Amino acid sequence: MTAHTIEIDRSRDLSQPLEKLGPDETMKAESDQLRGTIAKGLEVDLTAAVPGDDIKLMKFHGIYQQDDRDIRDERRRQKLEPAYRFMARVRLPGGVLSSSQWLKLDELAQAYANNTLRLTTRQTFQFHYVHKKNLRALMQGLRDVLLDTRAACGDDARGVMCSVNPQLSALHAHVYALAKQASDHAIPKTGAYNEIWYGEERKPVKGPEEPLYGRTYMPRKFKIGFAVPPVNDIDVFSQDLGFIAISENGVLKGFNVAIGGGMGRTDQAPQTYPRLATVIGFIDADKVIATCDATMEVQRDYGDRLNRARARFKYTVDDKGVDWIKAEIEQRLGFKFKPAQPYEFTSNGDLIGWARGEDGREHCTLFIENGRVIGRLMDGLRELAKIHKGTFRVTPNQSLTISDIDPQDRPAIEKLIEEYRLDALNAGSGLRVNSMACVALPTCGLAMAESERYLPTLIGKIEAILAEHGLTKEPITIRMTGCPNGCARPYIAEIALTGRAPGKYNLYLGGGFAGQRLNKMILENVGEEAILGQLGTVIAHFARERQPDEHFGDFAIRAGYVPEVKEGRFFND
Repeated sequence: MTAHTIEIDRSRDLSQPLEKLGPDETMKAESDQLRGTIAKGLEVDLTAAVPGDDIKLMKFHGIYQQDDRDIRDERRRQKLEPAYRFMARVRLPGGVLSSSQWLKLDELAQAYANNTLRLTTRQTFQFHYVHKKNLRALMQGLRDVLLDTRAACGDDARGVMCSVNPQLSALHAHVYALAKQASDHAIPKTGAYNEIWYGEERKPVKGPEEPLYGRTYMPRKFKIGFAVPPVNDIDVFSQDLGFIAISENGVLKGFNVAIGGGMGRTDQAPQTYPRLATVIGFIDADKVIATCDATMEVQRDYGDRLNRARARFKYTVDDKGVDWIKAEIEQRLGFKFKPAQPYEFTSNGDLIGWARGEDGREHCTLFIENGRVIGRLMDGLRELAKIHKGTFRVTPNQSLTISDIDPQDRPAIEKLIEEYRLDALNAGSGLRVNSMACVALPTCGLAMAESERYLPTLIGKIEAILAEHGLTKEPITIRMTGCPNGCARPYIAEIALTGRAPGKYNLYLGGGFAGQRLNKMILENVGEEAILGQLGTVIAHFARERQPDEHFGDFAIRAGYVPEVKEGRFFND
């Protein structure tokens, strides 16, 4: 496809001239606010897929078309189309849901999604293996418990994240409320979703149907997150727009604002790179929504709409300069940011096991390896949801917190946890409980190597090395993705692997234990033997010469295995 010239709606300045757009921008502009021909395509029985651009438009509705790559070649030999299925991602601000919502998700997974749920790295759920004919039933089932999949994918404000810290009850509740408000505010306003999935009639609107997004929405996805120090579980510096809670005596004062984070990159394309967000100042808590709007408007108006590889906000920030972007946001806000307030992050992991909040309520976080809920685990959580009177919280690290438990109800919860061995992995090594992987094969079309299915095996082999050196309980973050796109936020892990080809990965070392530093590639396009050999060398050295309380990523830099990456622009140097 070639670039087109189409007028972009600009709420800031509608007099701007015609602008050249890339193919995806043209598609959005001509989609009738994300309607396309999705409704018609769902009715076509001759194929399990949807036609043309509707595949891309459905992402805005939280749906990806995929196929089972394990059987792709066999179906090709049989002259059959790929085994097309769909992934649907739930919009779940801050990862919080009720027991009735959990039970509905379980019911829908049994009926339409191959009896499995997956907890994601953005605190929500994905249904996999959904047939086209079942998509509407799935969406309507979610509506029954006030859930949906709006803007869970696509060029819009994705699901908003929020720290999970059960010990800070009142503060977390305040920050979570703001995160949910931001999510509800930032989703697209088009009626397309209700018309396509719920069968509602199109309603006339006064003025633009999308006052913020216009006809072309955002140049690329836009991620927002709220972190509550000292835990950086959401990896706030990986967000396009991050809010770092500043509190005093447990009371929220406001937020430091960080802009321009992002993990995605492309191999062999040095103009693409991960970037950590830059803190630009402090705002009062009542300015959160205005700051979301102003920041998104800047990216909407100045993000690259011709080259999608350079369309994320991080590139806009680097191309224009942090000071220029900050001033542009301030102009739209009508006030200047205050100086950033002091804060400290100590980790980006989860508090696994039981904890008591400041309000006396109990919470239990279960480590769920790579977020996959299936079999015994799914059965046990179903039974637990039937008796649990509080909430569940999906953590940013793909685990699950059974939250808000009255102390007198704890024995019943503990009984089910023991019966179904729901905490079987809670006592895993410090490496395993700090691990994370994307889905990758067989469902992700972008994956070049295994991730979710392989990382547990690889960790077992690394654990043997750690055990030799007495480091089994040493907390070390490790993350794996099947491609360089960064869905598991690999580029800030102390150890990271990104897929290059079947059985081949890039190996990175030196990320920050609190998510505050990028890592650096040490080996390129290598297999398991080379990976274990390199890690064996570094781990042995770490065991011999680490300084008191020194983390593995810090040691890898101090010992000279990789240089410290000062800025994302130098990541590929």
